[in-house]
Amino acid sequence: MSKVVVVGSYVVDLMSRTPHLPKPGETVLGGPFKMGPGGKGGNQATAAARCGSEVTFVTKLGEDVFGREALKHFRTENVNTEFIKVDPGQATGAALIAVDDKSENSIVVALGACGTITEAEVLEAEEKVKDADIVLLQLETSIEAVVTTVKLAWKHQVPVILNPAPYQEFPREILRGVDFITPNETEAFELSGVEVVDEGAALAAAKKIHEMGVGTVIITLGSKGAFLYTGGEKGELVPGFKVEAVDTTGAGDAFNGGFAHALSTGSSVKEAMTFSHAVAALSVTKIGTAPAMPYKHEVENFLAHLGTVK
Repeated sequence: MSKVVVVGSYVVDLMSRTPHLPKPGETVLGGPFKMGPGGKGGNQATAAARCGSEVTFVTKLGEDVFGREALKHFRTENVNTEFIKVDPGQATGAALIAVDDKSENSIVVALGACGTITEAEVLEAEEKVKDADIVLLQLETSIEAVVTTVKLAWKHQVPVILNPAPYQEFPREILRGVDFITPNETEAFELSGVEVVDEGAALAAAKKIHEMGVGTVIITLGSKGAFLYTGGEKGELVPGFKVEAVDTTGAGDAFNGGFAHALSTGSSVKEAMTFSHAVAALSVTKIGTAPAMPYKHEVENFLAHLGTVK
């Protein structure tokens, strides 16, 4: 079985539907309210596990009801919780999510415990990183955890996927130890200074990011698909799948979790992108983040119906 290590965030999602996203100072009546497991790391770990990978998740929770529910969720999903720390001095992270009638969302994240993951806590999982097929990271945690994980994976020559979301500044030199980077348009702009408005701009942004040391740059473009660049003068738009979206929250996490799984099983980059597009497409047809992640048989059926696989 393919082995994926995810180091990153867990936050509980507190979500409500609303007719429109509130303006500053505005109170909007919404509903229904839903609570569930989330955070970019948690979502990506869930997605990879449901796709069929053996997943180890490194994060930190508070000693509270949200933390207890998190552990219950990951054990149900068959995610290895050995390196999920519980800190009685911290609250479990939380995300306040509003989703409007057009399925657009607005999110405020309070990282809580997962924003304090230390170098020592990451190093405890060294043997799992050493044995992994792929390591998956985001920026929704302490930068100390990100830097330590990249160095650890580099030490053991394990490929790294960095999803630089939500964007915050980090030591750019670690990009030399990153094999795949998956920014969206906003994050690509933050990294490159190039506003991604079309394929030409995506190529220019990808070139700049590639020059920082990343081997493969994948700029996700929502329903348009994702732009793939590995060097040279050209890149390629790998199209996504059109579905009727109910809730787009977590689509990027679905893509990254699916991508990590597919790469860990030996798929080519383009094959992995097509697979992860399907994971993302299926995820937006349901409400929620981690609970909306599709299972392997659902993804395979979706791709087979479209004639993508035999």
